[in-house]
Amino acid sequence: MDPYYAGWLSLLPPVIAIVLALITKEVISSLLLGILSGTLIYSVGMGKSSLIMGTLETAFDVMTSKLDFSIVLFCTLLGALVYVISLAGGTRAYGRWATRRIKNRKVAMLSTSGLGAFIFIDDYFNCLTVGTVMKPVTDAYRISREKLAYLIDATAAPICIIAPVSSWAAAVGSNLKATGAFESDFAAFVATIPYNFYALLSLVMVVMVSLGNVDFGPMRSAELRAQRGESGGVDSAEQKLNASEKGTLLDMILPIGALIVFAVLGLLYTGGYWGDDPAYHTLAAAFGNCSASKALVWASFGALAVALLLFVPRGLLSFRKFMDGSVEGMKTMLPANIILVLAWTISGVCRDLLQTPVFVKTLVADGGISGGLLPAIIFIIAGFLSFSTGTAWGTFGILIPIVVPVAQAVDPQLVVVCLSATLAGSVFGDHCSPISDTTILSSAGAGCSHLEHVSTQLGYSCIVAGCCCVGYLVAGFTGGNLWLSLGSSVILLLAAVTLLHRWSATRTENAA
Repeated sequence: MDPYYAGWLSLLPPVIAIVLALITKEVISSLLLGILSGTLIYSVGMGKSSLIMGTLETAFDVMTSKLDFSIVLFCTLLGALVYVISLAGGTRAYGRWATRRIKNRKVAMLSTSGLGAFIFIDDYFNCLTVGTVMKPVTDAYRISREKLAYLIDATAAPICIIAPVSSWAAAVGSNLKATGAFESDFAAFVATIPYNFYALLSLVMVVMVSLGNVDFGPMRSAELRAQRGESGGVDSAEQKLNASEKGTLLDMILPIGALIVFAVLGLLYTGGYWGDDPAYHTLAAAFGNCSASKALVWASFGALAVALLLFVPRGLLSFRKFMDGSVEGMKTMLPANIILVLAWTISGVCRDLLQTPVFVKTLVADGGISGGLLPAIIFIIAGFLSFSTGTAWGTFGILIPIVVPVAQAVDPQLVVVCLSATLAGSVFGDHCSPISDTTILSSAGAGCSHLEHVSTQLGYSCIVAGCCCVGYLVAGFTGGNLWLSLGSSVILLLAAVTLLHRWSATRTENAA
């Protein structure tokens, strides 16, 4: 389909979807209406004879073209794996074991964050695996599912974007290479890490939330409900399983461990580590060349096969019960898969049909931006574009070819800082957007309402983003001084979170 430049109208579909989702508390119909509004704008602009059929036909054409079946299959197989592990009693056994060793809420939250940081290779894999493993522990200590979803989400994309060996590093590297401005795209990516303030401050925020109990806003309300026994979980069907009493800790660890091992091996295999080209015979090169979606499908299938061989011969589950459980687990992922498909579709409508990136590029190019303001403005634009389209990869893929020549022309000293601001803003928008795939998978992995996850973490991510913006202003006017810019951001974050927590606590006491 030929693109149509819709100007400011290209921003309407995500705005409609987000506003409707916040008003109706129902995300699927909101996304669908956002998609249809975008394809209606496209049909009118392209002068289609039948607006009704043109709108519908365009919507479903984009949906089929943007469907990443590998990711849908991975989520579906992972849902089956989680369900049969619970059915065999592995989740219950792990919960009992972890509860005996994790002695308090702080350690439980730190353990969740640490596991999220450890799984740095891919954000999809991170989102669903951490939730599966840690739900029994966080439930035992009455940590809300919204808090669990936040901890998962805040250690998914923010970790991947500063990990030199990850699927995200590969995506960034390919975009940097395309600019032709750097001798080594890997070295350029590594140089952006210290200036990626959003990723670094998100990790600081996670530690503060875990150790300091500094909740505020909707998250504080969710935590108070959890203390009364209302965890906010929406996976009640899984909790009511007639699970086997013979399950052991290994019945949880071995399938999840197999998933991790198979995922790493699959990433290396698709990256050409054992291939004929010697250029990919190193870990960094292979991870940079890998296909994450293929590897994750193979890994989830292999882990499910390990679970079958582990559970059925020992009599934990009959073969019939294992297969029935797998199907039930696949059903639990249906809402998340639907939201993913709709999110990909609205992103495609905005990016490919209505030319939202071109509109944003025009704003950047014609803005007459001064050097000192450039990093902060790039951060804001990247965050807005990523929030609107729900994709960090698409955002930095769009902006990197624009940002590099603009920064070189305005102030060559700030090229790395501006690149970092692009990546940081892309992750910020992706982190808090209700139509982001990682946001959707985080709520699915934690077993909480998607809109509750979005509303409870929005305040946290916006506070971090505000402090980052100040840091980029300092960086812009100090020629990229790292210690001044990062230090000012961290100090401001500590002060802001402390004040907001005290204010929220006072409001709660007064209300009580």
